[in-house]
Amino acid sequence: GSALSRLAQERKTWRKDHKNPDGTMSLMNWECAIPGKKGTPWEGGLFKLPMLFKDDYPSSPPKCKSEPPLFHPNVYPSGTVCLSILEPAITIKQILLGIQEFLNEPNIQDPAYTIYCQNRVGHEKRVRAKKFAPS
Repeated sequence: GSALSRLAQERKTWRKDHKNPDGTMSLMNWECAIPGKKGTPWEGGLFKLPMLFKDDYPSSPPKCKSEPPLFHPNVYPSGTVCLSILEPAITIKQILLGIQEFLNEPNIQDPAYTIYCQNRVGHEKRVRAKKFAPS
């Protein structure tokens, strides 16, 4: 489908032979890592970020979940990154660069941050509900 052709093109453009740790080249499951940006408290870190794509990508964003979960206003306690920068025209490289940028400059308009600040109990319930929801 369109997701596979788009992902194949992006992988070809970005890194031709980058395999997953298990040696596979699954286009629907990417093992990514983001280096901490120089001159920030995140500098020196390498943050693992698997990206899972659905068949309707790029219409729907990939699921990005940091492992282990990052302590950050735009990351749910489960590790799922709340991505408000996503639109079909954005590339995977742009997504990763955007996440690297918001590590030090959180989006305080982000739904995860807003829910957390306004209703912590509701935020925790929502996180727990997502943890056990069927995928």
